[in-house]
Amino acid sequence: MLKRIAAILLVAVTVSLTSCSTSPSSGLTSFVDSYDGYRFLYPNEWIEMDATNLTPDVIFHDLIERSENISVIINPVPEGQTLTDLGTPTEVGYELSKRAIAPEGSDRVAELVNAESRQDEDGKTYYIFEYAVQLPDRLRHNIASISISRDKLFTLNVSTTEKRWQEIQDKLRLVAKSFFVY
Repeated sequence: MLKRIAAILLVAVTVSLTSCSTSPSSGLTSFVDSYDGYRFLYPNEWIEMDATNLTPDVIFHDLIERSENISVIINPVPEGQTLTDLGTPTEVGYELSKRAIAPEGSDRVAELVNAESRQDEDGKTYYIFEYAVQLPDRLRHNIASISISRDKLFTLNVSTTEKRWQEIQDKLRLVAKSFFVY
């Protein structure tokens, strides 16, 4: 009888501990835009903003640190163009920094920290870029993930203050790598 009770308690404790585990995607929620054909994970405590009159297709930001955000921008590209047609990850990352993240006259300076390529389970190519961005009054950290599908360039950008970067960098990298275009 005691062995049976001990076994039941052991199973109960094991199940409890397993359900409390922190998987790489714990604390993240899925966002799906089936109309435009993309999805990604975002932190549970972030909320969606109204992007009706804005260029981004969607924007999420943290409830407390409102400048911490995720956005997706969709732009047309010439028919049949691929990411590799645009250049290597480093070339494209550098160009993105000059055109979008820190364009001339913006009072921003962007340093490309890392540029890499990955493929999803369907074989679609994504470039992921990490930037240190100097604004006039503060330093920020950005991660961008881009892909081309249906003659459109999809760009997911995740941004936070440098002060918070060390604390949440793993989560934001996971967000960028969760970006999937279909």
